[in-house]
Amino acid sequence: MKGIAKSTMGAFVLAGAALATTAVWCAPVESATESATGNATENATENATKDADMHMHHHVMPGTTHSMVEYTLPPVELVRDDGKTVSLVSEVDDGRPVILTFIYTTCTTICPMISQTLERLQSELGPDRDKVHIVSISIDPEEDTPARLKAYAAKFEPGPEWQHYTGTVEASIAAQRAFNAYRGDKMNHTPVTFLRAAPGKPWMRIDGFATPSELLAAYHDVVVSN
Repeated sequence: MKGIAKSTMGAFVLAGAALATTAVWCAPVESATESATGNATENATENATKDADMHMHHHVMPGTTHSMVEYTLPPVELVRDDGKTVSLVSEVDDGRPVILTFIYTTCTTICPMISQTLERLQSELGPDRDKVHIVSISIDPEEDTPARLKAYAAKFEPGPEWQHYTGTVEASIAAQRAFNAYRGDKMNHTPVTFLRAAPGKPWMRIDGFATPSELLAAYHDVVVSN
């Protein structure tokens, strides 16, 4: 996998909500690998060019980092919030643009903010709302039963395009690892959102607290580039 950093780090507070969090911010593994193995001068020039290109096309908020990354989905099964066992690959590769996040129901800081952002994004998508698939996968499957996920989701008034998923611990970890989002403990997880236009296309990874308008702009950019 190859991630390409796209913006500077800063601080972002969602309007109407305050956050005090001890989440550990970890650099993507693929970026560290690239730096260790590539030619430093060549990479710097290449990254500067791509950074400029990304800033031209994406509305990047202070505190968020955009990357375009290739991910390979693991052949695992998850349990949807309606109780049905499904294939992660089949759910994500159903032909619709995908917006994917990782959450857990007892989280009191990062996850509610991510879910609130997706709730607002639903209304801002307008006519595109019925064309996307929003996927929220639990990183605490031992606690997050389908019923518990359904109750959690109801707080954010999800439309039919937004599903929440749980499953075995192994399946959840495999999904997190596939997206380079596994941090070893749920208390160490960080805010990250993934967008993809269609099966076989690269994912846009947004690390940090993106606003609904930033996600909407990223969604349109990803779909248009497809």
